[in-house]
Amino acid sequence: MTRIVHLSAEAFRALADGDVAAAGKAGPVAVSEWLAAPENSGVWRMRLEQARNDPGSEAWTTGIVWDPVRGKAVGRAGFHAPPDAEGMVEIGYAIDPEFRRQGYARAALESLLARAKADPSVRRIRVSISPDNLASRNLALPYGFEQVGEQWDEEDGLEIVYELACP
Repeated sequence: MTRIVHLSAEAFRALADGDVAAAGKAGPVAVSEWLAAPENSGVWRMRLEQARNDPGSEAWTTGIVWDPVRGKAVGRAGFHAPPDAEGMVEIGYAIDPEFRRQGYARAALESLLARAKADPSVRRIRVSISPDNLASRNLALPYGFEQVGEQWDEEDGLEIVYELACP
């Protein structure tokens, strides 16, 4: 069963620096070259800053999507931050291109949804998806997400914002 393994500030730093060996030593599982690639360094830098400012956030933010059967890291997933004052969390995930179309994104999304729904402090779950990312939109929308607006992301450009109320 695929799971999300959360990381420490030390692991975030190593991944942001592109140091696979140090990240593997700092974290509970081995990491891949893809996770330490430049395309992911911005995420790891943001998570490192969060961990420095709020050590408790590590348990909520981006971790490794781990396949214990293969013994491999297949992506990254987590929330952008712990629940905010209004009880909102935002999901983020990316799967290594080598492992896409194998159910890992769905498994990560379902794991994050289950965690959010089980926490009484969470009242809304958000995903922000680029209008041309049909795969992510087709993955998320069947879970009941509804469009609530648009936003401009400095890294990703225009995103459509979807939210789901938690019971």
